[in-house]
Amino acid sequence: MEDEELIRKNKKIGFIVIVVLCFMVGLTFASVPLYSLFCRSTGWGGTTQVATQLPPEDEIVDRDVTIRFDTNTARDLPWDFKPETISTKIKVGERGLANFIAFNRADMPMAGTAIYNVTPLKAGKYFQKIQCFCFDEQILQPGQRVNMPVLFFVDPKLNEDRAMDDVKTITLSYSFFKSESKKLDNAMEDYYDDKPLTY
Repeated sequence: MEDEELIRKNKKIGFIVIVVLCFMVGLTFASVPLYSLFCRSTGWGGTTQVATQLPPEDEIVDRDVTIRFDTNTARDLPWDFKPETISTKIKVGERGLANFIAFNRADMPMAGTAIYNVTPLKAGKYFQKIQCFCFDEQILQPGQRVNMPVLFFVDPKLNEDRAMDDVKTITLSYSFFKSESKKLDNAMEDYYDDKPLTY
């Protein structure tokens, strides 16, 4: 009788251990997408937000913010990639448009994927992109030059956040990596782990 009770308890404990183990494995696989969702919804780590439309004109605030543009390209991607202008000044809530130019110097088609970030990091939750080329694979033919526009605005709520009073400049950085490369995989991991990008 005691042996049967002990076997029953061991089976129950074994079942609980298996359920907990399965939950932990599932949580491990879900951690990157969940962290990405958290970053996108809160702006954590300089992650910009995605908007579907501009705020109404009556919400534009008479406060200037300079938006600087920074570009980097991994060494194994033979592209020239740069912003058309180094910076632009917009009002908070006003539409901003930036154009980036990419040129494939290789004698064969090359595919690249861009990752972005915003500094200061605390401004990420207020920097709203409506149109962007980031995270989408871009394929350039030999000698091809393309324009890559970004449509954005700074959320008027920034003006209500006293922690943002010192923010006069926001830097939007893009880093292009060769698609399907170890460097891109590492950069994506660093992006989701909120680490500096390496090239």
